[in-house]
Parts: sequence; structure tokens; C-alpha cells
Amino acid sequence: MSTTEIPVTITDPINASILSVSEDKIQGFLADPIGKISELSGIDIDTVIERIQAMLRSGTIRRVRQTLMATNLAEGALAAWQIPADKLDDAFRYMFDLDPFSGHVVIRTTDSATPGSSYRLWTTLKVPQGYSLEKHATFLANKVGAEAHLLMPAERLFALGVGHIRRKNMPIGSKSEALAEVVDTQKVSLSDLDWQVLTALKREFEPEEFVRDLWTARAAEAGVDFETFMQVGQSLHDRKVIGRFSTFLEHVKPTAGNERVTRYNALFHWAVPKGQEIDAGRQIGRFEIMTHAYWREGGPEFRNVNIMGVAHGVDKQVLLDHKAAMDAHLESVGIPVSYTNVFWGGRSEIKPSEIAPQAYRAFCTENGIDPDSMRE
Repeated sequence: MSTTEIPVTITDPINASILSVSEDKIQGFLADPIGKISELSGIDIDTVIERIQAMLRSGTIRRVRQTLMATNLAEGALAAWQIPADKLDDAFRYMFDLDPFSGHVVIRTTDSATPGSSYRLWTTLKVPQGYSLEKHATFLANKVGAEAHLLMPAERLFALGVGHIRRKNMPIGSKSEALAEVVDTQKVSLSDLDWQVLTALKREFEPEEFVRDLWTARAAEAGVDFETFMQVGQSLHDRKVIGRFSTFLEHVKPTAGNERVTRYNALFHWAVPKGQEIDAGRQIGRFEIMTHAYWREGGPEFRNVNIMGVAHGVDKQVLLDHKAAMDAHLESVGIPVSYTNVFWGGRSEIKPSEIAPQAYRAFCTENGIDPDSMRE
């Protein structure tokens, strides 16, 4: 089959089968992630490779990479920025184009004026261990003319897995039988060899690199032999700093065939009593619509919300119905909610946040900053 004849739409049955697995079901570091995608999807390996390559070339898949548990490797937070309307577009572009340490960049709105609704720009922000997140945020605020900013580090994680295809047409209120696991955010220190391997391991795959033997070339890139590369990869996996091997779809932009994976990106906020954050997070993390769920402290600007989560969908009311089911469930298990809100995502761009120490030092030097002045 020629390249032009290979289906690249998300609704093609074979592609949908592959994507329902490859988005967020391949956990950890595997010697043969493509083989695992084939096994779980029921699609033969050659077809898996052919289809993912074609979807990557067409833009249906925006990137393929081994993800990391960056919360355990770097200092990070969800950042909310209050920026004058006439500077908002430039700030968005700066964060996405020129700051390697800002990941998700989203302009958000609420359905009515509510606490925190003046914070229109939301980003994820990470800096390598030993450097100050607040100092970097202050640098960014000065660059983009932010009037105020708020950093909300994750105290705990309860859900992390963006699988849009398998969440399509999900029944309202679908949840797992078991409570969500609690993922700690304790930092793990890495050696120079670990970073050497990790830097090659996490780089996005170009279409021609997406072949059955994924790691031989990456070992050479890291400057180590294959056996060492695999041993370090397994060690990183054992230390729980490896996330999932994933194909990432465009969230909102049209893909092949003018199909949209999602239309709405909802950031849910809940304020629950102090001491019940983990209980509430484990309940919210059970709901299968949630791609992310965290304990984060919003502070007085956001009415002291402490549980946050993200859900995506093509229908706004369906997302509100899912949230209503979660609200009702929290009440049914005896967890009161004193305040709740929804911040809707509009314009958005997503890229992996850089977390390598050498990259941060280079960024500082390029911007006329003494790297040591940015340390904690």
C-alpha cells in the first residue's frame, strides 16, 4: 500500500484500535513497546508500524515518545498567569516558542466571573532539581508583563493518562471499582550516566525512526552500548521515573479528514476539607474520563481549591454531566465540597517540558543570566 493510500484518520477502525492502546496503555520502559501495542490492540506489528508512521507524517499523531514522571525528576507546578489582555497573545507565544521549561500552554475562561477568572493563561512549568521554580517564574513574568502569577505544585497525583480515543462515548460517571492509586512527588536524584541515557530515551521519534528496534539507535545517540542503555532504562523504570510510551494526538486542532479528537478541555476545581485531600483525590481519580487528577493548593485567589483535574471531550454538556456525577459521588461518600468551578481551555499548545540540567544552564547563558543565580 502506498503512503497516500494508508488511512490516517482517527475513526479508521484499525487506527482506532491501535490508538486506544498506544495513547496511554503502554506503561513504563519496555524493550519492545511496539510489540506490546500489537499484542494489546490485536493488530499485527507491521501494520502498527505502518499506521503510526503514516499518522505521524500526516499530523494526526503530533509526537511519539517515551514519557517521564517529571514530577519526580524536576521541580514543577501548574502556573496561572494574570496578564493584560493586550499582552496575552504575545505571552502565549513566548511561553510556547521560547521557554523550553513551559509545557502545556492554555488560555482558559470560566462561564461567568468567578474567583481566579482573571488568570487567563495557564501553563505547566518545570525546572531541573537545584534550580528555583519561583525565580524562573519571576523571569517569565517580567518577560511577558504578567501582573500576577501563582504556582501550584502537585502534592500528590491520582490520575495521569491521556487516552482520548478510548474515552470517546464513555458512559457518564464511568469509574473503576478500586480507588485511584496515590503517586508521590518525592524527587529522585540521577547520575550523569542516567541523564545521558534519559536524554536520548525521551527524545521524540521521527517517522523513519519508528521501527521495531527502537533502542539500538538511541543507545548509540547516548554514547553507550546497548546493554548499558537497557540496564539504565530498567533502573530508571524501577525507580519510577519512567512514565508511558505514548502516541500523542492533537487535542483540539483538526486532524486528517478534518476530524477533531476533542473540542473541550475542562480543568475542574474542588475545595474539600483539609485532611481529606487524598481521600477526595483517590475518588476523583477513579473516574475514567479524567486524564489528570492532582492535589494542588489553589490558595485564596481560587477559593482555596485543593483538588484539580482535567477531562477532554467533544461535547461541553457531556463533560459537565461527568463532573456532576463526580460531585454527586463525593457527596455520597461523605466528602463535602465547599466550592467548585470549571476553567475551559481555548487556544492551546502542548510540548514536553525540558528538565535536563545542562539544558537549563544553556538557556540561562543564552538569556544573559548567571545559571548559579537561579539556584534555590
